[in-house]
Amino acid sequence: MLVIYSPKEQDHKMNFEDIKIPGKLVPDNYLQLSLAARRQRQKNFKELLEKRKLPKHGWKDVEIEALVHELATLDSNNFSHNIGMGEREARIACNLVARRHYNFGHGIGRSGDLLEAQPKAAGSTLLANLTNALLVDLLQTLGMRSCRGCLLVPMATGMTLSLCLLALSKQRPNARLVLWSRIDQKSCFKAITVAGLHPIIIETLLLDKAQSLVTDVAKFRKEIDELDAENILCLYTTTSCFAPRNIDNVVELAKLAKQMALPHIVNNAYGLQCEPIVAQLEKALNTGRIDYIVQSSDKNLLVPVGGAIVATGDEAMLKHLGSCYAGRASSSQSLDVLMTLLSLGRSGYESLLLERNHNFEYLQHRLQEFAAQAGEIVPQCANNGISLALTLSSLCANPGDHRNALTELGSMLYTRGVSGARVVPPGDVKCIDGYEFKNFGSHRDEQLKVPYLTVAATLGVTKAEIDRFFEVLHKCWAQLSKSNAN
Repeated sequence: MLVIYSPKEQDHKMNFEDIKIPGKLVPDNYLQLSLAARRQRQKNFKELLEKRKLPKHGWKDVEIEALVHELATLDSNNFSHNIGMGEREARIACNLVARRHYNFGHGIGRSGDLLEAQPKAAGSTLLANLTNALLVDLLQTLGMRSCRGCLLVPMATGMTLSLCLLALSKQRPNARLVLWSRIDQKSCFKAITVAGLHPIIIETLLLDKAQSLVTDVAKFRKEIDELDAENILCLYTTTSCFAPRNIDNVVELAKLAKQMALPHIVNNAYGLQCEPIVAQLEKALNTGRIDYIVQSSDKNLLVPVGGAIVATGDEAMLKHLGSCYAGRASSSQSLDVLMTLLSLGRSGYESLLLERNHNFEYLQHRLQEFAAQAGEIVPQCANNGISLALTLSSLCANPGDHRNALTELGSMLYTRGVSGARVVPPGDVKCIDGYEFKNFGSHRDEQLKVPYLTVAATLGVTKAEIDRFFEVLHKCWAQLSKSNAN
């Protein structure tokens, strides 16, 4: 059992190097072996802090906790002589809570700036800045070499997108329109309305042959000409999305943004785990303009929900974003991400990516096999290497009753343990903050020819899970097909 000591207990840890320990207590040769291991640990800490690069191999839990405890001792609430006379002294009433947060209580940043150092919390400041530096290293390793800065914002993706929009609004106060390539996901749309801005919804185009949806770049150009660039705050695109929607054409829209001197935000929610998406973003950064790329920490790094990574090719834009945050912020997300990155190391994360890529290909192969047997189609989405769709035309043999069959399929899958799969029937209408979306879920007003099911192979999915999914799908399909026949 691993014993976790509080930072105040760590204050009283002995420096064994400076103490002459008698052989009666421990034989010197045994002690020297232990001290050598301790020196190696300190060397690893020194290298991490000085180079600010991901270690090649993941660290053991005891090494990660030792570093975190050392950082926590740098915060004033953990000084043995501290006398707190302010209104915020990072006092924690519950020992369970204190242990859960490793006695970090001050948060990060200062009032009104996420990137500003905090006098009472040198350890928390170091924690946050080190995490941001490791994220830059990770993104550059993944192929986004033009990334010059990262900021881990302690809010989930939707609210972080709102923060980015508000930061741009400070620079362009008279521009209130956001040109948004439609994707039927509520939080990325609400990011616009929560910021008090007005969305201009640009429908996707259907490629009949591939039966997939792509960006209407020409419509973006037309809207800019008609609305006047001075009234437009930014272009707003998405890279990670539910099939049969493809990723937005970020390269062409980045070029358009640069040509028209317009800001450009990319919602890259879970796109870091997909090499083709990262390649498109890198090309867009090199050939056009992207101000902020926002991705979820939970989806890409397998940590609890609560944080988002903002990446940019312009460090000045990152500093501007940090200065737009109101108040100081929680350090929990920085702690989760730092510990996860150190646990995985570069090789561990690369192994996860490789496994995900193999499992996506496996899922695609199994889905295409199933589609061939059932007389269905798997729409081809060239750059969407995460999400897949399966048409459900066979379940609509009775047009008047197709919705019941589709609803039942979704319910049957869920009650049998399949989470995340989405059944998208035609004709759904959803109203979000006063804006109506026809055929919600299909990413366009014009009704698709058939309903479909979406599934995804994201980071952490296993081949065994995919196999179990198809066992359940086959049983549910056979049961519904039999009901339709009767």
